[in-house]
Amino acid sequence: YGNFIGNLRVYVKGGTGGMGYPRLGGEGGRGGDVWFVAQERTTLKSIKARYPQKRFVAGTGANSSVKALKGEKGKDCEVHVPLGISVLCDDGKEIGELNAAGERFLAARGGLGGSLVTNFLPCKGQRRIVHLDLKLIADVGLVGFPNAGKSSLLSKISHAKPAVANYAFTTVQPELGKIMYADYKQV
Repeated sequence: YGNFIGNLRVYVKGGTGGMGYPRLGGEGGRGGDVWFVAQERTTLKSIKARYPQKRFVAGTGANSSVKALKGEKGKDCEVHVPLGISVLCDDGKEIGELNAAGERFLAARGGLGGSLVTNFLPCKGQRRIVHLDLKLIADVGLVGFPNAGKSSLLSKISHAKPAVANYAFTTVQPELGKIMYADYKQV
């Protein structure tokens, strides 16, 4: 699709909780969470360029100590995503969507800190692979037989650069073009 990215597969992991302090009944801090936050003027391509590993891990909770019986919560990880994103599990089931600027989605929850309930041992954070899928709405679509001139027409009326040649099935991937009118309407 040229430079356009419509979906992205990322790894998210919540932070591990902090150790408890059994002698004084201290509780470890809870692990940080991974949040997806919808933001304007963000693209999946910019996320991929900024985080090439596509791994988002939240901070670990602080251990309980004599000075601080209740450990601090781990640092949250916030990932800015474009508007109109569907968040899918690895099996393809939709678990959330972000449509308006500022909306938040909890992608991975941090683990509990060590306490009396967990025998003062910390719990690991939630980890999973999720797919960020951009919902696309096209105003116009060109459909036709091979060698009918769809790519030629698209290259003349928009800024798209599809492969144009005199044999069938030159275009094997969808091509996206954008037309800007004088009244700033885009098609």
